[in-house]
Amino acid sequence: MKYLNDFFDLSSTSILYYLFLAGLYYWLCYILFKKALYNAKIQQKEIKKADIIREISHSVISSFIMTFLILLVTHSSLKQYTMIYKNISDYSLYWLIGSIFVGLFIHDTYFYWMHRILHHEKIFKYVHLIHHKSTNPSPFAAYSFHIAEAVAEGLIVPILLFVIPLHSISVYIFIISALVINIYGHLGYEIAPKWLRNSFLFNIFNTSVYHNLHHNKFKGNYGLYFRFWDKVMKTENPDYVKTYDRIQEKRFGKQS
Repeated sequence: MKYLNDFFDLSSTSILYYLFLAGLYYWLCYILFKKALYNAKIQQKEIKKADIIREISHSVISSFIMTFLILLVTHSSLKQYTMIYKNISDYSLYWLIGSIFVGLFIHDTYFYWMHRILHHEKIFKYVHLIHHKSTNPSPFAAYSFHIAEAVAEGLIVPILLFVIPLHSISVYIFIISALVINIYGHLGYEIAPKWLRNSFLFNIFNTSVYHNLHHNKFKGNYGLYFRFWDKVMKTENPDYVKTYDRIQEKRFGKQS
């Protein structure tokens, strides 16, 4: 009974976070500042109500699945094999913060290769096509997965619990950070600041344009957070920088 109560409590919380954050981004970009952000829109076409309903319905189911996978580990005998710890002093405050970034890099590596597999011709139409129905994604597409993909996506937290020491605070921040970045990737608007383009960070991190190109072209730009694996494996869309610069030039004028 306790497991069921925790499952419904945590899954409900997960869904509320998703709806709140995705809804907030949607309200800000698609309603409140729609006119002001016109030049920041990556694809100049309207998102249909039916698409949003589809994205939300799949995302709610995915949230239940991902919560179940976490509790399957934390509320069973499997927990003894994890590296979860309770006292921050066991690994220091530095590791508490550092473990979040290590987790994000591991997640990006896991996601890249899982994503490539999902694009295999014998798998794509049965699983990943659900997510790619959002050719012009909205923030609500962040968790819009087929059940099988939701399982694959949701396994990252259980995997991390087994491979690196994690405090519950780190796990919480990791999950929220992953959701926020995922929503940004599916935002449909490029809201990155002007200075990013001439910063070394531009060559490291993905942008909303980066992932939007993947949804629009159905290939390339497979990474989640970073450009690292796409660069190494030569799968980055060759038009990415040109497309990004075009959007930013519309927003800020021609950059030097």
